[in-house]
Amino acid sequence: MKPFSTLVCGFRRRRTELHGEGIFQERTIPKGARLAGWAALVNTFAAAAPVRRPSCVSDRHVSGSSREEDGWVIFDRRYWPGDGFADQLTFALRHEEIDLLVLKRIFEAVPRHEMEAFVRSAPTGGTARRGWFLYETLMGRTLDVDDAPRAAAVDVLDGETYFTGKGRASKRHRVRDNLLGTGRFCPVIRRTQALTEFLDLDLPAKARETIGRTGAHLIARAASFLLLADSRASFEIEGERPPRTRLERWGRAIQQAGKNRLTLEEILRLQRVLIEDTRFVRAGLRVEGVFLGERDRDGDPLPEFIGARASDVGELMAGLLEANDRMREDSLDAVLMAAATAFGFVYIHPFQDGNGRMHRCLIHHVLTEGRFTPPGLVFPVSSVMLERVEEYRSTLQAHSAPLMRFIEWRPTPQRNVEVLNETADLYRYFDCTEEAEFLASCVRRTVEEDLPREIDYLGRHDVATRRIMEAVEMPDQMAADLVAFIRQNQGSLSKRRRSGEFGALRDEEVSLIEGIVRAAFEGYPR
Repeated sequence: MKPFSTLVCGFRRRRTELHGEGIFQERTIPKGARLAGWAALVNTFAAAAPVRRPSCVSDRHVSGSSREEDGWVIFDRRYWPGDGFADQLTFALRHEEIDLLVLKRIFEAVPRHEMEAFVRSAPTGGTARRGWFLYETLMGRTLDVDDAPRAAAVDVLDGETYFTGKGRASKRHRVRDNLLGTGRFCPVIRRTQALTEFLDLDLPAKARETIGRTGAHLIARAASFLLLADSRASFEIEGERPPRTRLERWGRAIQQAGKNRLTLEEILRLQRVLIEDTRFVRAGLRVEGVFLGERDRDGDPLPEFIGARASDVGELMAGLLEANDRMREDSLDAVLMAAATAFGFVYIHPFQDGNGRMHRCLIHHVLTEGRFTPPGLVFPVSSVMLERVEEYRSTLQAHSAPLMRFIEWRPTPQRNVEVLNETADLYRYFDCTEEAEFLASCVRRTVEEDLPREIDYLGRHDVATRRIMEAVEMPDQMAADLVAFIRQNQGSLSKRRRSGEFGALRDEEVSLIEGIVRAAFEGYPR
């Protein structure tokens, strides 16, 4: 490690070289600006982490103190913090979104005595105490610094900017630990306008209100149809059209979701429900690499995403489940918690196969366990994801793609991938805001549109079926088939059906039945 005086000079040297021109992580630095905060620290220490929203300070006045331009946050010239490590870290903690992955990689690079000097320089300062707490939490090591003197405790994360857990007092640092997770695994969710508005909707109450207006028998049938729709959609997202038996296994797994506490044993049990034939798919946590992507003509991998190293999977899953328990104990909204747990799972990719389906199964588990979903009902979240599959994939890729440049790998003789560097932190810390917004929009669609529409459809279907049987004596299944066929043919019975299984119906009976179906479904969207 270079002495810090050399690193400080590095700040100054790069400032000269990159003032008004240059590249940072494949982005052109705005003209007349210099890197600041996370970007400056990553640049100086060559930290292996993507800075997703880099900041710079202009040499000019910026209206409103800062602006966003081409993926950069550009601050007014008066925000320049100074050339030192402490200056830039303070700027990042005060003015930028928290990035635990970047912070961890910087902490690994900076000499410990420089962090100790940072803390001692302002032992009662809130920013210094937050940075101190985060260092010892993420690094799992204690600085040679006395406990903080008496001072008013500060939150690690600003509750107006982030969704947080219940503050746990850290007397050593005089902070309240309100992170969603721990040093082993910790998502971050920003308090955006979209998520704030979503929580204000109180969708669980809306779902209960919809169900309260409906008979128990109709709700049971709606639940069955919604479960089947979700089952089919979850496989279709993966490009599969499974036989009925596999759909039924998915249904069984979803129906069991939320009944037991989420543990590794429970996840593995659900995996066995989803995958019964293990002749070609290894059950349990994987013992080799995994990737998503294509292969070249020789069959070698062309990965778009690489999961965590197999040797790291067990520890990462333990951290994920620990964070899930913490979020549940802190009563975090179930949709936010489902996003953090389920997307965290799919980024780790702990199984040889079936990670996507288990990821969506975990969404149902957390929604059910958090009592967001009414008992016995499944919101067809997978169906909405299938309709928005490109948005779904974009959400996943927005997180995973920037990580790929920091993963060193090589193909194995078995045409798999072998990761060559330490990558656990790439899966341990992530901003889950975009994923939470996507899941929230899917859940909202299911509550406000899909559930009421399914109940409305079944009610209309029952009315039509009953009136058909009153008009013409026939079995109820035949009446139900007539409703389906007439709806499929835009309100009339096709000639093939009339001359086939319904050939015994007279013309006037057919006309009467068609009228019954059209009247029952008047105003219902096709």
